[in-house]
Order: sequence, then C-alpha cells, then structure tokens
Amino acid sequence: MADELSAMKVAFLVANEGIEQVELTEPWRALQEAGAQPELVAPKLGTAQAFNHLDKADTFRVDRTTSEIAVDEYEGVVLPGGVANPDQLRLDEPAVEFLRRFVASGKPVAVICHGPWTLVEADVVRGRTLTSWPSLRTDIRNAGGTWVDEEVHIDGNLVSSRKPDDLPAFCRTTIEQFAEARRKAAAA
Repeated sequence: MADELSAMKVAFLVANEGIEQVELTEPWRALQEAGAQPELVAPKLGTAQAFNHLDKADTFRVDRTTSEIAVDEYEGVVLPGGVANPDQLRLDEPAVEFLRRFVASGKPVAVICHGPWTLVEADVVRGRTLTSWPSLRTDIRNAGGTWVDEEVHIDGNLVSSRKPDDLPAFCRTTIEQFAEARRKAAAA
C-alpha cells in the first residue's frame, strides 16, 4: 500500500485555528504511509492551531494559503473537523471557491465531523448524501443534501464520516477512494 498513492498531492484544507487534531493527524499519517504528499492549506501562512476537543493542542506549519492554490495542483482534498475550524474556513472566500471547483472537478474529497459546513457554504451538497457530526444534519438537509448516520459514507467523489471514533474506517476508505480516482484518471 506504500506506493498506492505515490507522490499524490493532497490538500488538507483548514482554518488557522480550531482543527480537531486527531482528524488532521490520523488521515495525514495514513495518506503519507500510502505514499501521498499532503500539504496544509489555510487562509494565512504561519501556523494552524489544533485542538483536542476544546483544549489547545499542537500547532502545525501551514504550507500554502487558500488564495494561492489551484484545483489542478491537487488530486485530493481532506477537510478535517473541529467546531471552530470549518466555521472559520467557510468565511474564507478563496477556500470556498477552491472547494466548489474541486468538488465540481470530480476529484475526491474526504470530510469528517464538522467539516461539511464548508461543503454547505460551497453549495455542493445539493442532491448528495453524506454523514457528519449529528448537529450538522439540519444544515446539510437545508442545503439540499441527505444526511445519514453511518461510520463512513461514499457519494460519488465525496467520502464522509461522523467523528474521531470513525477514523480507522474514514482513513481506509479515503485511501481506497483516492486510489480509485487515480486509477480512473490514468485510464482516461
């Protein structure tokens, strides 16, 4: 599996504060072990502050800003959760526009916990089915999507999960879907 995603560039799209640390670090590690090259993308350069629920945790160096990235530079996107993270990220127009275009491109997007708030803001959940932290179900439904209570759900190029307990299935499914998207792109 170490070469399955060899050199695949994956954007971890986050705000500069409020990321649920384990929802950043576990998918990051899993994708790196599969050969991917993750980059941390946030509205501002510097660092991104992670949290363990409501307590400050580690900071992580931001590789690029949302205003300097383009869809064709990445093969996949991961949207970690944390309550404050997507709530702030959805106010960053370059992040929202990037995500809108990325989803429309058909490339895979993996999102967990509160992360779908940014998808709602990008208006890309209409007609789609996904899961999330339960408090987002009304937001997803109001945006025209269908919410399900599942460990992990796949709808086209969207992979979604509910919470940190779902991370093993989320990481495994994300790698599978990213690899499948790469195989399809190579065959096209």
